[in-house]
Amino acid sequence: MSERRAYPSDLSDARWELVEPVLAAWRSERRRRALAFGRPPEHELREIMNAILYVDRTGV
Repeated sequence: MSERRAYPSDLSDARWELVEPVLAAWRSERRRRALAFGRPPEHELREIMNAILYVDRTGV
């Protein structure tokens, strides 16, 4: 994947360290209950969170 330019709304490394354990636990629990079928995750959790924050900040 190519490196993209960071947006002002992106999570800093320090904030990501706070959020990542919660999101990773959520994803793990969700995958555990999925009965072992379905596609594996395609996107990184940090990029999903950055996208949510971008939409929240810009309103697009």
